[in-house]
Amino acid sequence: MAHDDLCWMSATELASAIRSKKISPVEATKAVLARIESVNPRINAFCTVAGDRALAEAQMAESAVTKGDSPGALHGVPISFKDLTATAGIRTTWGSKIFEHHVPGADAIVVERARRAGAIVLGKTNTPEFGCKGVTDNLIFGHTRNPWDLDRIAGGSSGGAAAAVAAGLGPLAEGSDLAGSIRIPASICGVVGFKPSVGRIPRYPAPNGFTSFSCLGPLTRTVRDAALAFSVWAGPDDRDPQSLPAAAEDFARAADGDIRGLRAAWSSDLGFAPVDAEVRRITEAAAKALASVGARLDEAHPGFPDPEGLFLDLTAPVRAATMAPYLAKWRDQIDPALLSRLDHAERMTAVDLERAAQARTALWHTVRQFFEQYDLLVTPTLPTAAFPIGRAFPAEIDGKKLDNGLQWLPFTIPFAITAQPAISVPCGFTAGGLPVGLQMIGRRHADAMVLRAAAAFEAARPWAGRRPQL
Repeated sequence: MAHDDLCWMSATELASAIRSKKISPVEATKAVLARIESVNPRINAFCTVAGDRALAEAQMAESAVTKGDSPGALHGVPISFKDLTATAGIRTTWGSKIFEHHVPGADAIVVERARRAGAIVLGKTNTPEFGCKGVTDNLIFGHTRNPWDLDRIAGGSSGGAAAAVAAGLGPLAEGSDLAGSIRIPASICGVVGFKPSVGRIPRYPAPNGFTSFSCLGPLTRTVRDAALAFSVWAGPDDRDPQSLPAAAEDFARAADGDIRGLRAAWSSDLGFAPVDAEVRRITEAAAKALASVGARLDEAHPGFPDPEGLFLDLTAPVRAATMAPYLAKWRDQIDPALLSRLDHAERMTAVDLERAAQARTALWHTVRQFFEQYDLLVTPTLPTAAFPIGRAFPAEIDGKKLDNGLQWLPFTIPFAITAQPAISVPCGFTAGGLPVGLQMIGRRHADAMVLRAAAAFEAARPWAGRRPQL
């Protein structure tokens, strides 16, 4: 098989071919590393490539197959991790000059579990400083570019991960999502990005183990691959006090089955968001495809106001507490988007934070009551397609001027706050050839149902065969 063909195989197909000895882990790893060497200089998805180490891991995986050892679910499958996730012996910078040369001594839980399942760790993907915005650039590695248009953003903060998957630089990438950082770049780069329920994938190490709503999840080219990676990562771990008990569902098979009778609501703007006319048209047509595979689709809005300010109040103090030891020395080398959050936190009081927590609770009850009527909410993932590199956010959307980097994330922020499972799937392209994403949000802990709905949509509107011309 040609090297490039190997690079575009799904993780599910590749794992099966490795188990049946049709493809070797070394062959697959060499193919992806060769493509990274060829393509990555143009898109800057990977900031650190652990090529020699990956080949050594692939050799071990190949020996295990030869000996007849029982393989893990990802045996021999190449995978990348975001540069916010600790990897033992592989540089992890958090996109910050403060940690430019930092090498962790231990793996994060998701890395442990991927290795245990037999995955081959390729290296680290680029991120903005501490994942602070929806555009991927930093003072160490520079911009990550969109594989569909190299003059446009790849989204963020998991922009390197999404760009890598979109460009065929490995079938699986790990990302993290606080304001939409998995779903944003998935939409921008035309891949699948799954944000599970908070606690479903344990987070460790993490400075705040109790009140954060950040979570980890996969970026892939197919829903079935997202379900496979999720099945490896999900499950309790006491190192994360928010981690959920083991679920009854088999997440590896979560993409199986139909969605006949599923009650879905379509909202083009959540009642308050400006949306580019072309994005609105593409996503509305895509949402109607759910009805063609058995869902009952209504148009309905959950009925909450824009929670942009609430999100800032909830998250700025967390960032400020983490950054406090470094601020005096490093302030002039910290991303302005991050500095603005730190300055906001300095103006807040403890009472302000409690008011935000109470407002979050009120938002949750509004959404909870909406999901008593519906199983799924469908929205655009973003109100616009990729904009040119050099901006932190669009100047305006549908005639509304924007003045900060949270205002272009009206569809992703709310369901981060409510900690619900949500997925972005490719649903079309603009006239200029830029991907557009459709977001599906499920009830609290209904991760399997979200994956099943996304897989049904994928079957009706397949996308994985389309590739950027790099």
